[in-house]
Amino acid sequence: MRRLEGRVAIIAGGATGIGAACAERLVAEGCRVVIGDLNIDEARNLCAKLGDNTHAIHYDAADEGSIKQMVDGAVSHFGRLDILHNNVALTSYEVNVQDTTVVDIPLTIWRQVFEVNVTSFLLGSRFAIPHMIAAGGGSIINTSSGSGRLGDLVRTAYGVSKAAVISLTQHIATQYGADNIRCNAITPGVIMTKNMEIVAADLSQIIKPHVLTPRLGKPEDIAAMVAFLASDDSAYVTGQALACDGGMQAHQPQIVDVRRFEAQQGAGVPK
Repeated sequence: MRRLEGRVAIIAGGATGIGAACAERLVAEGCRVVIGDLNIDEARNLCAKLGDNTHAIHYDAADEGSIKQMVDGAVSHFGRLDILHNNVALTSYEVNVQDTTVVDIPLTIWRQVFEVNVTSFLLGSRFAIPHMIAAGGGSIINTSSGSGRLGDLVRTAYGVSKAAVISLTQHIATQYGADNIRCNAITPGVIMTKNMEIVAADLSQIIKPHVLTPRLGKPEDIAAMVAFLASDDSAYVTGQALACDGGMQAHQPQIVDVRRFEAQQGAGVPK
C-alpha cells in the first residue's frame, strides 16, 4: 500500500527506535522523508539503508534556529512539506533520575524537559504550517504518552509535558483546520525499542499484566498509526489523542488483582 505517494514528511527525532520505524514505514508508503536528529550519524546511516527518498538533517530540539533549519531544509531539498511528525523527548538517564516529585524536582530539569518535549513541538509546527498551507494542507502528528493522562510517583515533568502535548495538538487542530491542516497525537504505552529492552526490561515485565494484548508494543505498531494519521484514510480525524498501548488504560485498575485472586481461588477468569 502506497498511500503517501508524492508527499514529503519530516520526522523530528527519527534516527532510532520509534522514529526509525516510522521513517521506514512512511518510505514504504511512497513518502519522501527527512530524518531530523541530534545524532546526525545515525540519521545518515538510516538514510543510507532506506534509499534516495530520504534525507538527513541535524536537529537540536532545544535550539529554535536548528528547528527552523530542519523545516526549511526539508522544503528546500524535496520542494514541499505535507507531514510533520514531532517525535522527540528528553529521556536521558541523567534527566530521568532528577525528574522526581513536585516537591523535589529541580526547576532546571523541569524547564529542560518542557523546552524539548513541548516547545520544540510548538516551534516545529509554527515553521511547518506555512509550508503546509502553501501545499494545500497537511498532517501534524505529535508523540505524547500514556503518562500524559495519568499521575505517577515520579517523572513529573515528563508526564505534565506529555499532557501539554495533547492540549497543543487540540489547539493546532482548532486553529488551522480551515486550512486543511489536521493535527493528532499518539499516546504510546510500553513500546519495546532496543533501548527499552536494555534499560527497562524489569519495568516492562511489571507493566505487562496490565496490557490486554498477548504482547507488549513494538515500534512498528506506532509506525502503522503514524502512517494512518499521515494518510487520507484519516481525513476526518483531527484534534485527537489516540492510544496505542495494548489496552493498558482501557480497564478498571483492579483487573490485574482480580485476575490474580481468581487464579488463586482456582476459578479462572475469561481471557
